[in-house]
Amino acid sequence: MCAARCPGPARNRKPSLQKAIPGGDLKVRAHQLLRSLGASPREWSNQPGDRYAEHSHPYHKILFCLSGSIEFRTPNGTFALQPGDRLDLPAGTRHSAVVGRNGVTCVEAAVPAPPPDTG
Repeated sequence: MCAARCPGPARNRKPSLQKAIPGGDLKVRAHQLLRSLGASPREWSNQPGDRYAEHSHPYHKILFCLSGSIEFRTPNGTFALQPGDRLDLPAGTRHSAVVGRNGVTCVEAAVPAPPPDTG
């Protein structure tokens, strides 16, 4: 079930932000967590001020900010990520993004979608 495979915010049906995951080397921890979910992490970087137009993905995405900053805009709010922050975007979530003034490096992966809420 998802409780074992999708810890923390990944169970939500709305985008969610978890501030600064604690302890150790951020890059190593982010890659380990994503792999533990059965995902294949990939890193990417962008220059200051780069923009992503509004779009969505057919998969649940977990993203960690490794350095710099980036702001994601969704119908559920704006999420400003700094190093160590984790953003969960459920499949189908419309979002756009703007890279901060010092650029950004992130690691992300598509993960299995959590099961529907039964409550």
